[in-house]
Amino acid sequence: MSKTVLMQGNQACALGAIHAGVRFFAGYPITPSTEVAEIFAEELPKIDGRFIQMEDEIASMGAVLGASLAGVKAVTATSGPGFSLKQELIGFGAAAEIPAVVVNVQRVGPSTGQPTSPAQGDVMQARWGSHGDRGVIALSPGSVLEAYTLMVDAVNLSERFRTPVIFLMDEVIGHMRESVTLPNPEELKIINRRVLQPGELPYRPLEDGVPPMAVFGEGFYYHVTGLIHDETGFPSGKPEVTQKTIKRLHQKIENNLPEILRFQTIDCEDADYIIIAYGGTARSAEAALTLLKEKGQKVGLLRLMTIWPFPYQLVSEVCQKAKKVIFPEMNYGQLVGEAKKVLGDKVIPVNKYDGEMMPPEAIVEIIEKLGKGEE
Repeated sequence: MSKTVLMQGNQACALGAIHAGVRFFAGYPITPSTEVAEIFAEELPKIDGRFIQMEDEIASMGAVLGASLAGVKAVTATSGPGFSLKQELIGFGAAAEIPAVVVNVQRVGPSTGQPTSPAQGDVMQARWGSHGDRGVIALSPGSVLEAYTLMVDAVNLSERFRTPVIFLMDEVIGHMRESVTLPNPEELKIINRRVLQPGELPYRPLEDGVPPMAVFGEGFYYHVTGLIHDETGFPSGKPEVTQKTIKRLHQKIENNLPEILRFQTIDCEDADYIIIAYGGTARSAEAALTLLKEKGQKVGLLRLMTIWPFPYQLVSEVCQKAKKVIFPEMNYGQLVGEAKKVLGDKVIPVNKYDGEMMPPEAIVEIIEKLGKGEE
């Protein structure tokens, strides 16, 4: 039975993972994500799960991938500096197609930066942090409730597409407390990886581009490597195998966008100005929307919950009739560049990177100036 509770975003994130079937967590404490680990440490032993505090972030990522290979849904959590250390093994997880979720509660950087201040500075790192070409799924919640529901989605998507999924919160959402009514866990849609059957090859994809997965210790023997490999799992130096493998790592995501993209549109149909926002900044955008409508402005909001793969077609379709598109971010300008690829100079960035929350007034001011013919 669902009930209303006061909950922190980091807590909601951990509970969402547990209710999605996660039974293993390995990590290393770092502000502002530490509460995620604390909840797992408290709750997993109650349900025959395992919590391990590793010696560093690299080891924790390796432990999570190992647990996943053994058939257990697994999560790790960190912030910017730890996210940097995890990148090599995130790339390994993508190449070897190992389901896992990496929670990154963002803070101001670079380097140690401002450990307790909000930012959205790891957006491009989530996409391009590890070397090489691969598809990426990254989700960004805008509320405590979404920290729960989107985390369930993140676990499901990692299992469905055999890939590490990045759960990109910002400190505002991670440390915020809100009154939320969580869904009944028994009513959640849960996706489990498809299991390899006798006679199938461990890296031979099904029609959707995703291969079924063998579980170590359950009768199948197969090779796991970060090298380019053929359908048996063993390394191959053939150019045709290399091209086919890299292309599939992209297309298993690109060809299934309806399953992956999460977004919300508010009053975009006849808007003169549309705001595109995600994460904690979307809350400021919603407040700005209310203020502007009170002043008679025709404004809409496209709120992105899936930020990778970036929804180019969606952005183009929703924003095609708008005079201008406002893109607020708590960084020097990152995801806005993707919008500019399809909308060009119609997009106006609003950037804040001083360690404080984006105020709604910063967005309101820009749109009011546009309404008066000022740039």
